[in-house]
Amino acid sequence: MNKDETERLHTSVLVAPTAEKRRLRKQRSAAVKKLQLEQREAEKRALRKKHEAEQAERRSTIYLPSAGAPGPVQLRSPGKFKLPRHQDTSATLAGAYPFLAEGGLGSDGVFVGQDLYSGGSFVYDPWVLYARGLITAPNLVLAGIVGSGKSSLAKSLYTRSLPFGRRVYVPGDPKGEHTAVAEAVGGRAIVLGHGLSTRLNPLDEGYRPLGMSDETWASTVAARRRDLIGALAETVLTRPLTPLEHTAIDTALTETVRANTVPILPMVVEQILSPSSTADPDGRLAEDGRLVGHALRRLVAGDLAGLFDGPSTVQFDPTLPMISLDLSRVAENSTLISVLMTCSSAWMESALLDPNGGQRWCIYDEAWRLMSHPALLKRMDAHWRLARHYGIANMLIFHKLTDLENVGDQGSAMRALANSLLANAETRIIYRQESDQLGVTAASLGLTGTEQKLLPGLGVGQGLWRIKDRSFVCQHQLHPAELELFDTTGRMVS
Repeated sequence: MNKDETERLHTSVLVAPTAEKRRLRKQRSAAVKKLQLEQREAEKRALRKKHEAEQAERRSTIYLPSAGAPGPVQLRSPGKFKLPRHQDTSATLAGAYPFLAEGGLGSDGVFVGQDLYSGGSFVYDPWVLYARGLITAPNLVLAGIVGSGKSSLAKSLYTRSLPFGRRVYVPGDPKGEHTAVAEAVGGRAIVLGHGLSTRLNPLDEGYRPLGMSDETWASTVAARRRDLIGALAETVLTRPLTPLEHTAIDTALTETVRANTVPILPMVVEQILSPSSTADPDGRLAEDGRLVGHALRRLVAGDLAGLFDGPSTVQFDPTLPMISLDLSRVAENSTLISVLMTCSSAWMESALLDPNGGQRWCIYDEAWRLMSHPALLKRMDAHWRLARHYGIANMLIFHKLTDLENVGDQGSAMRALANSLLANAETRIIYRQESDQLGVTAASLGLTGTEQKLLPGLGVGQGLWRIKDRSFVCQHQLHPAELELFDTTGRMVS
């Protein structure tokens, strides 16, 4: 094979594969184009069918003319109806849009006044709301500055509850505001003060609940007396008791009860300061209880002499519609008032905590005095926690929510107890507050911006009611007889 033949053979071998690849590419391109063309044709046919279906639907649909049906069925006036634009206030237009107002709490319970948003009656009853599942804690806190009408609201709530079978207990009335009310409703106000013949023995056994065994009753009375004397000593000493002081109190109380049918405070004080040889064989108990004994001696020979140092001259009658302990004749001393409240509440406690005693209001007025003393604050906290078990609705009345911030130090146990009173009350009623109190009030109660702005502009008798997660603005309404009875401004206007 010569050189020319070799070159031709080599050229044919190189060219043949290239031509084959080119032919295959052309075939693939033609197939792709064919598929794309078929797809476009199919889409066109589908669009054409859809358009034809729409045209057929339009041709088959019968439309009324723009002027309406002809003849009598037209129901149109000859001319166009023109309505002038109406502009009015939201208070007036609220009548046209009643669904914008809160539905209310229902009609069962005590009438309070008028709901300022809906215009309807506002009715409230903690026992009814608890039975309906709207609240889980029947306690109530009421705050408002002086002259806002909170005292009248409190008196209306508990006096209007009397026809429903409820009773009212006021463990301590520092200003004597509830005395006239108690007498007007057929109850009793027990007035305590220097120079009066009235005596209350806080160590009385008190009212015994029905069905309680002798052993249980003796244990209950002993525990109540021991707690009372300890609370009184802590209040006067302004500090917690030591274990040695607890032992001195317990030993003196045991010896006093064993030797006397009706124990009284002077006997316990004497036993603490001068214990018997059988109770104190080594002579150390007198030294251990010396400070406690002198602190308690103030109650029988000092500021409280003649009030709680003898047998009771009055009896507690739990069947009365209302009982109030009037402490207005006692000197204005916060420690003294707290001691009086502790003694008086212990005297009433046996009836308050009777499960068969019925439903009762317990009114704690001037709460800023009470919360400043740990012993009394602990007793109040116990009553609030057991409110559902005993059918009690506690009402705590104070001026502003910053009163809670003044209880104890930040993070202290006292501050926690004071805040728990607010947490265990699902009904919060806030009357007018000063502008500098709005931030604390809103933060404590979780108020919205709108609710917060309402507080400074509330009038007399107007209050923001926060019942769990619902809000109401209510105008309290008084009967003329109630207005005369509940008035606390007589000395200022006479």
